[in-house]
Amino acid sequence: MSAAAADPALASPPRPAPQAAPARVALLGTGTVGKAVLARLAGWRGTPLGERLSLVHVANSRHAAGERAGLGAEEASRRLVLAPQPSRLEAVAEALQGSGARIVIDATASEAVADCHPRWLAQGIHVVTACKIGQGTSLARWREIRRAAAAGGAGYGDSATVGAGLPLLRSLRELRAGGDRIHAIAGVLSGSLAWLFHRYDGMRPFSALLRQARDAGYTEPDPRDDLSGEDVRRKLLILARAAGHELESGEVEVASLVPPELAILSREALDAALPALDAPLRERYADAYKHGGKLRFVARFEHGRARVGLETLPPEHPLAGGAGTDNRVAIWSDRYREQPLAIQGPGAGAEVTAAALLDDALRLARR
Repeated sequence: MSAAAADPALASPPRPAPQAAPARVALLGTGTVGKAVLARLAGWRGTPLGERLSLVHVANSRHAAGERAGLGAEEASRRLVLAPQPSRLEAVAEALQGSGARIVIDATASEAVADCHPRWLAQGIHVVTACKIGQGTSLARWREIRRAAAAGGAGYGDSATVGAGLPLLRSLRELRAGGDRIHAIAGVLSGSLAWLFHRYDGMRPFSALLRQARDAGYTEPDPRDDLSGEDVRRKLLILARAAGHELESGEVEVASLVPPELAILSREALDAALPALDAPLRERYADAYKHGGKLRFVARFEHGRARVGLETLPPEHPLAGGAGTDNRVAIWSDRYREQPLAIQGPGAGAEVTAAALLDDALRLARR
């Protein structure tokens, strides 16, 4: 018998497991969220997290930059300005070819990009998205995404679509996986509208507060996109569908805060007309104050009915609190019948949204 066989301490050390190839990543969208993704990737350079993702393609609606061997985040930004290529959605799958998992990060609000999600999924490419168009519009597209993911064996990372990464969708899915049934969902799902109605006191004109929110970047450049409730409609659809209720988009009743006279104006003419909001909202605030309540823009799904609009809530209601751009969501189920499961946290912001996107990308890279 050899000495090595007799004494395990003398045996050759075990060989380390082969290092998995990093996931190849294409980032679509270089707006505020896309830039925050690039900044987060740059901060991971030289760390174990950074070694798990290889950025090989970056594009916006006009320009693209790519490198099969991997791009540093700073280099990607530089190339988009100094040496851009034409941006083509058809080039994304080709750019991702190679060993390791393939991941598209969609940081756009593009219908054209959302239309590509099923095709990429069917090709085995994971999709991570903050865009609500894929899952929050037609039920047919929501189903197509699921069929394509199953056919291609790919994952769909959507935690950034509602609540900027708060554990909302994950909680709903884990409750259902454990045999629970979701009976109702209610939430303050718009960070911009949460900010507005936490600060509105009926004294200062609502239009002035709205301009402040727009200038601070809390609302969309056209604040009607927030006030219309359409963004909240999409988020409620995503939550309800994750809870097992396959609603059509038209089944959600939306009470827009945009009066008809504002809805027809151009963006250029809008600012001067914003005071048309002041009197109706002052009346709504006065009525809520008289009854000891608080105004909140709420999305609800209960008794098979989905609706979105401004409500007066009692101060002790689980959705009445919060601060800043916080989202608050209450979930009633078999196990949470009397007191709902409440989830609260920042529901808007480029940094938290970028973190949610990259969390999903890292999770899918391990698959």
